[in-house]
Amino acid sequence: MLKVDMHSHFLPETWPDLAQRFGTPDWPWMRHSGNGRAMLMRGDEEFRPVTEAVWNPAVRLEHMDRDNIDVQIISATPVLFGYARPPEQALAAAQIFNDAALEICAHNPARLKAMSQVPLQDIDAACTEASRAARNGHVGVQIGNHVGLKNLDDEGIVTFLQHCASEHIPVLVHPWDMMATERMPKYMLPWLVAMPAETQLSILSLILSGAFERLPRSLKLCFAHGGGSFPYLLGRVDNAWRHRDIVREDCPQLPSSYTDRFYVDSAVFNAGALKLLAEVMGGERVMLGSDYPFPLGEQQIGDLVANHPELDTHTRQRILGANAREFFAL
Repeated sequence: MLKVDMHSHFLPETWPDLAQRFGTPDWPWMRHSGNGRAMLMRGDEEFRPVTEAVWNPAVRLEHMDRDNIDVQIISATPVLFGYARPPEQALAAAQIFNDAALEICAHNPARLKAMSQVPLQDIDAACTEASRAARNGHVGVQIGNHVGLKNLDDEGIVTFLQHCASEHIPVLVHPWDMMATERMPKYMLPWLVAMPAETQLSILSLILSGAFERLPRSLKLCFAHGGGSFPYLLGRVDNAWRHRDIVREDCPQLPSSYTDRFYVDSAVFNAGALKLLAEVMGGERVMLGSDYPFPLGEQQIGDLVANHPELDTHTRQRILGANAREFFAL
């Protein structure tokens, strides 16, 4: 079966000193320690240890061969987004990282594809950069699930999504800048609790605000990490919509009826969860996504889907590659 991993991350091996270039502090940079290891820094703060798999396409392709992955789509690690920066700085940074992604993919352009990033705090600039990147060969755009206090139902972000639909640019929504981190100082709880909640918030923002009523059905939209908490709490949302008018005041249809408006990836790491996800979303709306190469990602990419005892062959084929091939027009 064709296997397309549509959710993986990259970092360039090096990039310009953005703090020096822009005269503003706390930009991300890489502190290399040798032997294919580095620390992703944010200013003087250690953010995440990484290995050369994030920047070395030869290592990436070796791992793809190990897991029988035909195509992998790379996207920026979200700390690179820069949504709190002045728009002109975020745009310049986006162009640096977008061009770096294509340099990585040039190692084997048939098997490595890239999604772009954009300065989402400036909608005009975001639309322009998404279009530039698509012309240059990016197969989609990755955005964060919010910009400051603006959720996806913000009119500017809806305008950006409308632009992507009109330009046939697929969109991956990735959670970032997680809520309530001050209450989660240990155990990676922001990644384990807040990150799934952020994605559920994003999906419900589009559904309950009526934003999907203003977005064309041609929009190709995907949410990372199996849709976060959304698929598993959808019954609670439908129940609230039926019984509370303040839930349904801007949402004309039952929330569960909107699952045909977006896709999710398969990064749920549990056979029972994947079965429920396929039942809620439909096998045509789930795509293989690993979160490679990070420790919270799937370590044997595609095994959960390929060896699932309760998914039929057609569903496994759709999830492993056929859905992504259509979604990204590969």
